[in-house]
Amino acid sequence: MSEIHWDLGHVAPVAIRADAPRHHAIVRATHWLTALCFVALLVSGMEIVLSHPRFYWGENGNVLTPALFSLPIPSSRDTVPTGYDYVLPDRNGWSRSLHFEAGWLLVFTGAVYVMFGVFSGHFRKDLLPDGVDRSRQTQSYNVLQRLTYLAVIFVLFPLMIWTGLAMSPAFVSVMPSAVTLLGGRQSARTLHFLVSLSLVLFLLVHIAMVWRAGFVRLVIEMTAGGTRTPRSLE
Repeated sequence: MSEIHWDLGHVAPVAIRADAPRHHAIVRATHWLTALCFVALLVSGMEIVLSHPRFYWGENGNVLTPALFSLPIPSSRDTVPTGYDYVLPDRNGWSRSLHFEAGWLLVFTGAVYVMFGVFSGHFRKDLLPDGVDRSRQTQSYNVLQRLTYLAVIFVLFPLMIWTGLAMSPAFVSVMPSAVTLLGGRQSARTLHFLVSLSLVLFLLVHIAMVWRAGFVRLVIEMTAGGTRTPRSLE
Protein backbone atom coordinates (compact mmCIF):
# COMPACT_ATOMS: atom_id res chain seq x y z
CA MET A 1 0.00 0.00 0.00
CA SER A 2 1.43 3.30 -1.01
CA GLU A 3 1.88 5.95 1.59
CA ILE A 4 0.10 9.27 1.44
CA HIS A 5 2.14 12.29 2.44
CA TRP A 6 0.40 15.49 3.52
CA ASP A 7 2.33 18.66 2.82
CA LEU A 8 0.64 21.03 5.27
CA GLY A 9 3.10 23.78 4.47
CA HIS A 10 1.37 24.40 1.14
CA VAL A 11 -2.19 24.35 2.43
CA ALA A 12 -3.52 27.92 2.44
CA PRO A 13 -5.79 28.61 5.41
CA VAL A 14 -9.18 30.05 4.63
CA ALA A 15 -10.92 32.84 6.41
CA ILE A 16 -12.86 31.78 9.46
CA ARG A 17 -16.65 31.92 9.17
CA ALA A 18 -16.81 32.51 5.44
CA ASP A 19 -20.63 32.46 5.70
CA ALA A 20 -20.72 35.35 8.18
CA PRO A 21 -22.68 38.46 7.11
CA ARG A 22 -20.54 40.87 5.11
CA HIS A 23 -22.03 43.79 7.07
CA HIS A 24 -23.30 43.57 10.63
CA ALA A 25 -26.95 44.48 11.19
CA ILE A 26 -25.98 47.55 13.23
CA VAL A 27 -23.66 48.74 10.44
CA ARG A 28 -26.43 48.32 7.88
CA ALA A 29 -29.08 50.05 9.98
CA THR A 30 -26.87 53.00 10.91
CA HIS A 31 -25.64 53.31 7.31
CA TRP A 32 -29.14 53.80 5.90
CA LEU A 33 -30.27 56.00 8.79
CA THR A 34 -27.22 58.18 8.23
CA ALA A 35 -27.98 58.35 4.51
CA LEU A 36 -31.60 59.34 5.22
CA CYS A 37 -30.55 61.99 7.74
CA PHE A 38 -27.90 63.36 5.41
CA VAL A 39 -30.39 63.81 2.56
CA ALA A 40 -32.84 65.55 4.91
CA LEU A 41 -30.08 67.79 6.25
CA LEU A 42 -28.86 68.59 2.76
CA VAL A 43 -32.29 69.56 1.42
CA SER A 44 -33.27 71.56 4.50
CA GLY A 45 -29.80 73.12 4.68
CA MET A 46 -30.12 74.35 1.10
CA GLU A 47 -33.41 75.99 1.99
CA ILE A 48 -31.83 77.66 5.03
CA VAL A 49 -28.91 78.96 2.95
CA LEU A 50 -31.34 80.49 0.46
CA SER A 51 -32.57 82.83 3.17
CA HIS A 52 -29.10 84.41 3.36
CA PRO A 53 -26.56 83.12 0.80
CA ARG A 54 -23.76 85.26 2.21
CA PHE A 55 -21.04 84.03 4.58
CA TYR A 56 -18.92 85.95 7.08
CA TRP A 57 -16.15 85.41 9.59
CA GLY A 58 -16.34 86.40 13.23
CA GLU A 59 -19.25 86.86 15.58
CA ASN A 60 -21.56 89.14 13.57
CA GLY A 61 -22.59 89.43 9.95
CA ASN A 62 -25.40 91.11 8.03
CA VAL A 63 -26.13 92.74 4.68
CA LEU A 64 -24.15 95.82 5.76
CA THR A 65 -21.08 93.72 6.60
CA PRO A 66 -18.56 92.76 3.88
CA ALA A 67 -19.05 89.08 3.14
CA LEU A 68 -16.23 86.56 3.20
CA PHE A 69 -17.89 85.06 0.13
CA SER A 70 -21.36 84.93 -1.39
CA LEU A 71 -23.15 82.26 -3.38
CA PRO A 72 -24.27 83.43 -6.85
CA ILE A 73 -27.88 82.42 -6.25
CA PRO A 74 -31.10 84.33 -5.52
CA SER A 75 -32.35 84.63 -1.96
CA SER A 76 -35.70 83.81 -0.41
CA ARG A 77 -35.73 87.21 1.33
CA ASP A 78 -35.96 90.56 -0.40
CA THR A 79 -33.76 92.21 2.24
CA VAL A 80 -30.67 90.28 1.10
CA PRO A 81 -28.87 91.82 -1.92
CA THR A 82 -28.00 89.10 -4.43
CA GLY A 83 -28.04 90.91 -7.77
CA TYR A 84 -31.26 89.18 -8.83
CA ASP A 85 -34.46 91.16 -9.31
CA TYR A 86 -36.66 88.46 -7.78
CA VAL A 87 -36.81 86.38 -4.61
CA LEU A 88 -37.55 82.69 -4.11
CA PRO A 89 -40.40 81.33 -1.96
CA ASP A 90 -39.46 81.41 1.73
CA ARG A 91 -39.49 77.90 3.25
CA ASN A 92 -37.31 78.75 6.22
CA GLY A 93 -39.83 77.53 8.81
CA TRP A 94 -40.17 73.86 7.88
CA SER A 95 -36.56 73.64 6.74
CA ARG A 96 -35.21 74.68 10.15
CA SER A 97 -37.53 72.21 11.91
CA LEU A 98 -36.48 69.36 9.63
CA HIS A 99 -32.80 70.33 9.96
CA PHE A 100 -33.06 70.25 13.76
CA GLU A 101 -34.84 66.89 13.91
CA ALA A 102 -32.63 65.19 11.32
CA GLY A 103 -29.53 66.57 13.04
CA TRP A 104 -30.37 65.02 16.40
CA LEU A 105 -31.32 61.72 14.77
CA LEU A 106 -27.94 61.74 13.05
CA VAL A 107 -26.19 62.39 16.38
CA PHE A 108 -27.98 59.44 17.98
CA THR A 109 -27.27 57.18 14.99
CA GLY A 110 -23.62 58.19 14.94
CA ALA A 111 -23.27 57.53 18.66
CA VAL A 112 -24.68 54.01 18.24
CA TYR A 113 -22.35 53.31 15.31
CA VAL A 114 -19.25 54.61 17.11
CA MET A 115 -19.99 52.60 20.26
CA PHE A 116 -20.51 49.48 18.17
CA GLY A 117 -17.36 50.16 16.15
CA VAL A 118 -15.25 50.58 19.26
CA PHE A 119 -16.53 47.68 21.36
CA SER A 120 -16.93 45.17 18.51
CA GLY A 121 -13.55 45.92 16.95
CA HIS A 122 -15.23 47.00 13.69
CA PHE A 123 -12.98 50.05 13.27
CA ARG A 124 -9.83 48.08 14.02
CA LYS A 125 -10.67 45.10 11.80
CA ASP A 126 -12.50 46.72 8.89
CA LEU A 127 -11.34 50.33 8.67
CA LEU A 128 -7.98 50.79 10.37
CA PRO A 129 -5.15 49.73 7.99
CA ASP A 130 -3.20 46.89 9.60
CA GLY A 131 0.52 46.31 9.55
CA VAL A 132 0.38 44.47 6.21
CA ASP A 133 -1.50 47.34 4.59
CA ARG A 134 0.95 49.94 5.84
CA SER A 135 4.07 48.02 4.88
CA ARG A 136 3.02 46.56 1.52
CA GLN A 137 0.25 48.81 0.31
CA THR A 138 1.24 52.32 1.30
CA GLN A 139 -0.02 53.68 -2.00
CA SER A 140 -2.94 51.32 -2.37
CA TYR A 141 -6.44 52.57 -3.02
CA ASN A 142 -7.80 50.33 -0.27
CA VAL A 143 -5.75 52.06 2.41
CA LEU A 144 -6.76 55.51 1.18
CA GLN A 145 -10.37 54.44 1.15
CA ARG A 146 -10.22 53.22 4.74
CA LEU A 147 -8.45 56.37 5.93
CA THR A 148 -11.03 58.51 4.13
CA TYR A 149 -13.87 56.71 5.92
CA LEU A 150 -12.12 57.22 9.25
CA ALA A 151 -11.64 60.93 8.49
CA VAL A 152 -15.33 61.30 7.67
CA ILE A 153 -16.41 59.44 10.81
CA PHE A 154 -14.00 61.02 13.30
CA VAL A 155 -13.26 64.45 11.77
CA LEU A 156 -15.91 65.73 9.37
CA PHE A 157 -19.04 64.48 11.12
CA PRO A 158 -17.92 65.64 14.60
CA LEU A 159 -16.96 69.02 13.12
CA MET A 160 -20.35 69.22 11.42
CA ILE A 161 -22.10 68.56 14.75
CA TRP A 162 -19.86 71.01 16.62
CA THR A 163 -20.37 73.87 14.17
CA GLY A 164 -24.11 73.18 14.07
CA LEU A 165 -24.42 73.35 17.85
CA ALA A 166 -22.28 76.49 17.90
CA MET A 167 -25.02 78.28 15.94
CA SER A 168 -27.64 77.43 18.57
CA PRO A 169 -28.15 80.26 21.11
CA ALA A 170 -29.50 77.79 23.69
CA PHE A 171 -26.44 75.55 23.44
CA VAL A 172 -23.98 78.45 23.38
CA SER A 173 -25.56 79.94 26.51
CA VAL A 174 -24.61 76.73 28.35
CA MET A 175 -21.24 76.20 26.65
CA PRO A 176 -19.98 79.53 25.22
CA SER A 177 -16.53 78.09 24.52
CA ALA A 178 -18.06 75.97 21.74
CA VAL A 179 -18.45 79.05 19.56
CA THR A 180 -15.51 81.01 20.97
CA LEU A 181 -13.04 78.36 19.84
CA LEU A 182 -14.40 78.65 16.31
CA GLY A 183 -14.05 82.42 16.19
CA GLY A 184 -17.72 83.38 16.48
CA ARG A 185 -21.18 82.33 15.30
CA GLN A 186 -20.63 83.51 11.74
CA SER A 187 -17.36 81.59 11.60
CA ALA A 188 -19.24 78.51 12.81
CA ARG A 189 -21.85 79.00 10.05
CA THR A 190 -19.15 79.36 7.38
CA LEU A 191 -17.28 76.27 8.61
CA HIS A 192 -20.56 74.36 8.77
CA PHE A 193 -21.20 75.15 5.11
CA LEU A 194 -17.65 74.20 4.01
CA VAL A 195 -17.78 70.90 5.90
CA SER A 196 -21.14 70.22 4.23
CA LEU A 197 -19.53 70.68 0.83
CA SER A 198 -16.77 68.25 1.83
CA LEU A 199 -19.33 65.64 2.84
CA VAL A 200 -21.25 66.10 -0.41
CA LEU A 201 -18.01 65.56 -2.33
CA PHE A 202 -17.33 62.42 -0.30
CA LEU A 203 -20.87 61.19 -1.00
CA LEU A 204 -20.47 61.67 -4.76
CA VAL A 205 -17.14 59.83 -4.80
CA HIS A 206 -18.60 57.09 -2.60
CA ILE A 207 -21.55 56.57 -4.95
CA ALA A 208 -19.22 56.52 -7.97
CA MET A 209 -17.04 53.86 -6.31
CA VAL A 210 -20.08 51.76 -5.44
CA TRP A 211 -21.33 52.07 -9.00
CA ARG A 212 -18.02 50.88 -10.46
CA ALA A 213 -17.75 47.98 -8.01
CA GLY A 214 -21.28 46.72 -8.66
CA PHE A 215 -24.06 49.01 -7.47
CA VAL A 216 -26.89 46.48 -7.19
CA ARG A 217 -24.79 43.82 -5.45
CA LEU A 218 -23.31 46.24 -2.92
CA VAL A 219 -26.66 47.85 -2.14
CA ILE A 220 -28.18 44.41 -1.52
CA GLU A 221 -25.25 43.51 0.74
CA MET A 222 -25.63 46.74 2.71
CA THR A 223 -29.38 46.12 3.00
CA ALA A 224 -29.73 42.37 3.50
CA GLY A 225 -26.23 41.59 4.75
CA GLY A 226 -24.86 39.25 2.11
CA THR A 227 -22.03 36.85 2.97
CA ARG A 228 -18.29 37.20 3.01
CA THR A 229 -16.54 35.56 0.08
CA PRO A 230 -14.11 32.83 1.25
CA ARG A 231 -10.57 33.98 0.68
CA SER A 232 -7.07 32.78 1.40
CA LEU A 233 -5.05 34.50 4.04
CA GLU A 234 -1.50 35.44 3.16
